[in-house]
Amino acid sequence: MVSNKIYVGNLKFTLKEENIRQIFSVYGVIQDLKMIHDRETGNFRGFAFITYANPEEAEEAVTQMNGQPVDGRNLKVTFAEDKRKEKQN
Repeated sequence: MVSNKIYVGNLKFTLKEENIRQIFSVYGVIQDLKMIHDRETGNFRGFAFITYANPEEAEEAVTQMNGQPVDGRNLKVTFAEDKRKEKQN
């Protein structure tokens, strides 16, 4: 099963949500974007989860953006794994 949710890692800590949306919206309609922040400091931790309207858009984003440089850092873009399901097993 192909997911419509992707993981985007190795993002520069100074990136804002609008920057990430601009970069990834060219691949499709973004339904949800969650930037992960440190619980104690509130600082952005350098990764995010993006949910697209359909799996084809997510697959295109993974194919096109994995390993691509953004602000001097090569992104790691993969399909997101559902950790909650893994913990239940």
